Amino acid sequence: MSQNIVFSNDIDNTLDNLLATKQFSRLAVVVDTNTAQAVLPLLECQALKQASVIAIGPGDINKNLDTLVDVWKKLEAMGATRKSLVVNLGGGVVTDLGGFAAATYKRGIPFVNCPTTLLSAVDAAVGGKTGINFNGLKNEIGCFVEATDVIITTRFFTTLPAVELKSGFAEMLKHSMLSSHDDFETLLDFDLAHVDYERLLQLLKTSVLVKERIVREDPHEQGLRRALNLGHTVGHALESMALHKGKPVPHGYAVAWGLVAEAVLSHMTMHFPSTDLHRLAHYVKAHYGAFYITCDDYDTLLELMHHDKKSQNGEINCSLLASCGNVKVNNTIDDADMKAALDIYRDLMGI
Repeated sequence: MSQNIVFSNDIDNTLDNLLATKQFSRLAVVVDTNTAQAVLPLLECQALKQASVIAIGPGDINKNLDTLVDVWKKLEAMGATRKSLVVNLGGGVVTDLGGFAAATYKRGIPFVNCPTTLLSAVDAAVGGKTGINFNGLKNEIGCFVEATDVIITTRFFTTLPAVELKSGFAEMLKHSMLSSHDDFETLLDFDLAHVDYERLLQLLKTSVLVKERIVREDPHEQGLRRALNLGHTVGHALESMALHKGKPVPHGYAVAWGLVAEAVLSHMTMHFPSTDLHRLAHYVKAHYGAFYITCDDYDTLLELMHHDKKSQNGEINCSLLASCGNVKVNNTIDDADMKAALDIYRDLMGI
């Protein structure tokens, strides 16, 4: 399936023109309560004014089976059929859960994603991963089904807190490292303190198309798509440890710190250039701070990495870089090398 991705800050006309090309019996728009208040009223899209609004609770805590059942019930109550259409307007929780609800209702109805956060625009809304959390595990239940269309705009990002923008930018930084040294340098030069949203839209296009190319070659994560896990083995472990300590951190921040640690591993095992490693570490420290760990945390972090979903036989599995644009997937890292990398991470981040 070829996913149509549109980049536009003229969101009203873009949505109206897109929906005018669709034939559907009923139209539903899935939002969370925050999007319903902050974004939906800003839209002048005529087609959406006729849609049934399905609002869910905000945040990852509501990305669960109960919410999914509620969306199914509301689709049924509005008379949705297999010829209906769903528009998911929101962040990653909305596109993940709304996409899964559409993909499973009546054995599947088409859906359009319109992400309203930078993180969802660059990550969750594109690529066909849908799902919910289950039994305390993230994204445990789901399926690979792409939205027919994704409309990406930076129009709504002006209302986002700086933390949210930085969280999404970390995923863009990851894509740049997977793409080329020029893309990496371009993102390091982008002024996150004074955001040019038109410029950001162009950078988003470059970033999303990197992911789209990888997903097109490996839609079900059997090989190359695992490159998108760069920074996530260490990042997920840091994120999980913070959550267990009752001090959760934004996903993108954890990815940024994970990128530094895995760039260290890349330097140790594949001679990733030290100049790029130091530039990355300096940028992350300046914009994301440092996640404080000591050697006493290593065993906990390693245990989390051994249980990461990328692990097939209990090993630590990472995607690493020989250089920007030259990625190697499915690298097994032994505990001693990971501890050494964490030591160097702490030195680079001034811990």
